Amino acid sequence: MFKKLILLCALSVALTACAAKGPFAGAISTQTLLNDYAPFNEQYTAFTPTQQDIALMQKLKGKEVIVLFGTWCHDSEREVPKLIKLLEASKVELASIEYVAVGYDKRDDGGIAQANDLKYTPTFIVKQNGKELVRVIEKPTGTLAQDLTKGL
Repeated sequence: MFKKLILLCALSVALTACAAKGPFAGAISTQTLLNDYAPFNEQYTAFTPTQQDIALMQKLKGKEVIVLFGTWCHDSEREVPKLIKLLEASKVELASIEYVAVGYDKRDDGGIAQANDLKYTPTFIVKQNGKELVRVIEKPTGTLAQDLTKGL
């Protein structure tokens, strides 16, 4: 009985340590995201952008894009791979792009989510010279390309 109790305690400590760690949070490359998170890769593979959406992405030329998402979030699994494929297909030259994964608490160690007032995932932010131009939250109302370029 005593051995079972010790084993139970040891397992509890290990599970608590895993739970405390939570999901990945921080800057992440598209290659790592697609290689290490199967649902993102599956959506990336399944998505085929339209020629119209590929053309719309050119409106992002010279803009800064911040992508705040959760590796645990089903909306992120659906939308972030679409952005990756749209950017690849359009070959648009952005000023910068930053993919930042957040934990369940919608925070990252670098404070990027907090600095950009993240409330829901995913959130796509388009900026120019540091000024926010467009914000797409969770799910676009049209296509992702339409919403990202609205008003540009």
